[in-house]
Amino acid sequence: MMDAWVPDMSEIMGRRASELRDLFERYDRDHAALGRRYSVAICPTRRARFRSFDAQWRGALDAVDFDALSCDGRIDYLLFQNLLERNLRQLDRDEVLAAETAPLLPFEVPILDLQEARRRFETLDPQAAAAVLAGLDKQVQEVRKTVTAEKCAKTIAHRAAKRLDELLKTLEDWHKHYSGYDPRFTWWARNPYEKTAESLKNYAKFLREEIVGAKPGEEEPIVGDPIGRESLLADLRSEMIPYSPEELVALAQRELDWCHAEMRRASQELGFGGDWGKAIEHVKNLHVEPGRQPDLVRDLAWETIRFVEERGLVTVPPLAKAVWRMEMIPPDGQKVNPFFMGGEVIHVSFPTHDMTHEEKRMSLRGNNIHFSRATVHHELIPGHHLHGFMNERYNAHRRIVATPFWVEGWALYWEMLLWDLGFAQSPENRVGMLFWRMHRCARVVFSLNFHLGTMTPQECVDFLVDQVAFERNNASAEVRRSFEGSYPPLYQIAYLIGALQFRALRRELVDSGRMAERPFHDAILRTNRIPVEMVRASLTQQNLTRDYTSNWRFGD
Repeated sequence: MMDAWVPDMSEIMGRRASELRDLFERYDRDHAALGRRYSVAICPTRRARFRSFDAQWRGALDAVDFDALSCDGRIDYLLFQNLLERNLRQLDRDEVLAAETAPLLPFEVPILDLQEARRRFETLDPQAAAAVLAGLDKQVQEVRKTVTAEKCAKTIAHRAAKRLDELLKTLEDWHKHYSGYDPRFTWWARNPYEKTAESLKNYAKFLREEIVGAKPGEEEPIVGDPIGRESLLADLRSEMIPYSPEELVALAQRELDWCHAEMRRASQELGFGGDWGKAIEHVKNLHVEPGRQPDLVRDLAWETIRFVEERGLVTVPPLAKAVWRMEMIPPDGQKVNPFFMGGEVIHVSFPTHDMTHEEKRMSLRGNNIHFSRATVHHELIPGHHLHGFMNERYNAHRRIVATPFWVEGWALYWEMLLWDLGFAQSPENRVGMLFWRMHRCARVVFSLNFHLGTMTPQECVDFLVDQVAFERNNASAEVRRSFEGSYPPLYQIAYLIGALQFRALRRELVDSGRMAERPFHDAILRTNRIPVEMVRASLTQQNLTRDYTSNWRFGD
């Protein structure tokens, strides 16, 4: 078959698996099973159980003979040790966050106890359960009377409202388990349950509207939850990034200044002088006709694949080329992600007929021909789809220690490398590719400064508009996505910082002549998604020690 990819059997037979692969897989399965049992994320019992679980695994890891391990085994040891320490630290952080919202949610523990009693298969007393529900309703009503905007910070209220959503979902799940199956329960508990559920909904609505400042029918204000400098430093240590937040902001600003200089050059070529904002405006209006965006994405995907294959940059398995697919993002999804998302399936933003005229214009401008030039290869090949394909086939046990500094860094690194190799064939192409590179630089600046407490969400939006020429609605969506809680605090900086790591590694190994281009990139793909400093250790067969600490100053 033309699409088959039969790997080199001698390579597979000769490859030595890490001695800790089975340990990784056992931990992964046990951790997942425990997570299914203790499924309520905010439950103190869950935190206690996972704390004990990871502490026991840390003891087991300590018993491993580190000196007897291969290089890959030592890498896995350090990665696993790092994972356990990070998990335990996150549990401590969750404990602090829970304590901050506890005064607003004095009824939280009783609700969670109801669910935990069910999970322990305890026999329910319907009359007693109804009394608990009635007491919960009373507690909700009483605490709501004490909460004012003067006494409660928006960040705490916003976090409490999200916890209320989780509590309501937990209470609904608990109630569904008994309602209708136990007639005594239904007789006793129906009324107090409905009153308590309604009170929880109203309390969450009150916090969002009266404390956070959300207006009915509109999106909530962007609030976020800054973690502070010490937590940033701890998370950077976990990612093996031996830099302070301030140093990373300086690195990003240096890259942003370079982008602005290149933008001015392209702008001059386009006849707009040094006003690169006008050049971006020009490029934003160069979009395909309605209905033709899938054709553009298809053509750009195949152009990039030919480019990397003709130059022997990386191995692209025939099956990887054959299985990628395309889906369109619905209008509601474009409010959160107004551009592309990718992997084996590339999700494409473009206007739909039921959008307003302004929404259509915004989507057309944000997904123009030249902006799309970089997003397509970022999301497909050689970006996310290629690495996802290869990561499933090499060192797949390392998925439990996956880091965005590898995942997103790899995709942006290719944007940089293709730029260096002349993939941008016109000044419009350069403007389009530079727009995204400026975006990644800006992410480092605004997200770290937000978590340091030196920028507000609105200042982050303004920064994207002023320094990257984002459409304001798209800038708001970007900042909201960064701080809404679905991404860890360092995720948005991982694109640029990871790319800079890969670029530094390429200078060290390829530019020096120690490795050729294709073997270098193939070897990175086979390490799987681990901190880039450990990729470097693998490629250079570094002699690691049990007490190894991150020390690679890749940006100096």
